[in-house]
Amino acid sequence: MNQRRLRVLAVASHPVQYMAPIFRRLAAHEGVDLHVVYGSLRGAQAAVDPDFGTTVQWDVPLLDGYSWTHLTSGTSTLMLSRVGHPTLWKFIREGEFDAVLSFTGYLHASFWIALAGAKFSGAAFLFGTDSASLAPRDGRNWKKTFKRLFWPSLFGLADQVIVPSTNTRELMISLGLPEERVTLTPYCVDNDWWMGRAAQVDRATVRASWGAGPDTLVVLFCAKLQPWKRPRDLLRAFAKAAIGDAILLIAGDGPLHATLASEAAALGIKEKVRFLGFLNQSQLPAVYTGSDLMVLPSRYEPFAVVVNEAMCCGCPVAASDRVGAARDLIAPVNEKFIYRCGNLEALTEILRWAAGNREELRALRSAVVARMRSWSPEQNIAATVAAVRIAVSRIAGEEPEDEADSATHAGTTGPTNAAAHAHPGKLHE
Repeated sequence: MNQRRLRVLAVASHPVQYMAPIFRRLAAHEGVDLHVVYGSLRGAQAAVDPDFGTTVQWDVPLLDGYSWTHLTSGTSTLMLSRVGHPTLWKFIREGEFDAVLSFTGYLHASFWIALAGAKFSGAAFLFGTDSASLAPRDGRNWKKTFKRLFWPSLFGLADQVIVPSTNTRELMISLGLPEERVTLTPYCVDNDWWMGRAAQVDRATVRASWGAGPDTLVVLFCAKLQPWKRPRDLLRAFAKAAIGDAILLIAGDGPLHATLASEAAALGIKEKVRFLGFLNQSQLPAVYTGSDLMVLPSRYEPFAVVVNEAMCCGCPVAASDRVGAARDLIAPVNEKFIYRCGNLEALTEILRWAAGNREELRALRSAVVARMRSWSPEQNIAATVAAVRIAVSRIAGEEPEDEADSATHAGTTGPTNAAAHAHPGKLHE
């Protein structure tokens, strides 16, 4: 296949702090001429985030280093019941793009406009999902049935499906998609930025600001305070573990804040819990670096890039088996830090092990950083470019080159469980 420079359009609802570094790297790739269209500049501009319950404007550059356009209509999160504006359609039809990558969901008008524009223009169309299962966040079974029936046809519309995790790739294949049509593009953060910021943190000073000494066990929860994140599980397990010298940090905000504060008082651990509130990107490296263990008890979590962030900063992570990143990032370091969602006994034992095996826990700090070096933006970009070339070749009727196999499996390998000896016992039950 001719390795010419491909014109690629990425369609996104708004700038996201995780995607901006990927767009910058993709724009710098010698084989890609990238342009991004946004329907909103929320995130780059101050706007109320209803989940955090506060006005959010990310304090890292979201619009630098790549070409972009703000389309005031047609790329917003319009539901299918509303009429999409033809601006996006015209942009694609006149852009002479080789491929269109959609980062908006199929419930948005922009997805269908981009799909139609790509098909009519002869451009390859790539999209995916981060879902690790058919189960919806709200638990409504009819949605699961709907997805099982509709998704095979939906994802069959893609010239190549791009997915962020091993679990999602297996889900797509289980729906009947051929393996060669699904490319794993590892869900990543800007590893270099996080590792660089972590290296600048004075860990002892940060811990002292929380009232934590050198031997204090610092446990962290970092996420929106929403019911499906299950922060109450960690609060209760922390109280049950009854660790003498330990504190629990809760970073994030949301509707459960008052409930958690009341429950901490009722459990008698109010003095050991620190509510840090919403923290912007530049504040998080210090929090991760100063913590000894992050816990994510979610019952619904397609991936969870907070796991990437924490591990880049040398903070080991324990998570429920519903967290997508558990398989790809946590298990290769220590699979015993993955427990069945809702099993408070198992989570309590993890916390007690962490308190009683501080040397082994400290040894995991280098192991988690090593894992992140093998799940990186470089892998994401290589797999994305390969997926685009495969899709472009496919609609041109050409045979994709051997890069197809490496692209579909990119990111699935990593270091073996080098820290397997450092585990808190059998925690999967």
